[in-house]
Parts: sequence; C-alpha cells; structure tokens
Amino acid sequence: QASLGAMIPLRKSPAWWALAQDERRRIMVDSSQHFSVGMRFLPAVARKLYQSRDLGEDFDFITWFEYAPQHAAAFEELLCALRSTKEWEYVDREVDLRLVRAR
Repeated sequence: QASLGAMIPLRKSPAWWALAQDERRRIMVDSSQHFSVGMRFLPAVARKLYQSRDLGEDFDFITWFEYAPQHAAAFEELLCALRSTKEWEYVDREVDLRLVRAR
C-alpha cells in the first residue's frame, strides 16, 4: 500500500529571530500551541522536524510529514491549523512538496 508524504522547508523572518528565545517559546507553546496541534493528529499524521540553518540552504527548518491516503484530509486539516497560528505570521518562505511512496 502506498503512503503519502510532504516535505515542507520553511524560513522564519528576521523579526522571529530578533525575538528573545523566551518570547519565541511563548508564541509557540502558549499562543500557537504548536506542539499540541501536531499531537492532535497522531498517529494519523507523523511529523518530524529538522533544523536546517547550517545546510547552506535558505531554510531554517525542514518538516517531513507521512500519512496513509485515507488520512489525507487530516493532513490538510493539520496544515491549516498550523498555518493559522501566530507563529506562522513569522514564516516568510515555504515550499510545499507532496510525495507518494509506493510499497
């Protein structure tokens, strides 16, 4: 059976990095509930985050998502939830790559 995946590299704005670390954490945890949003979609949508600032590319993070075809709607709901957060206001570049992996 095939599985679906998405690789989404993104870059946060200079304004994000100008915030104190405590303020960034407050936005992620309290305002955006970044982690709890992702947890709501487990195990239907698996997510792994990689920091990529040191790769020489123009992205701060690469997020990998994997899900079965029957959970595609849940994946879209997760993306919508993440993109509607306060934290997302600081994303200034994103590439959304969708993949299918045949088994």
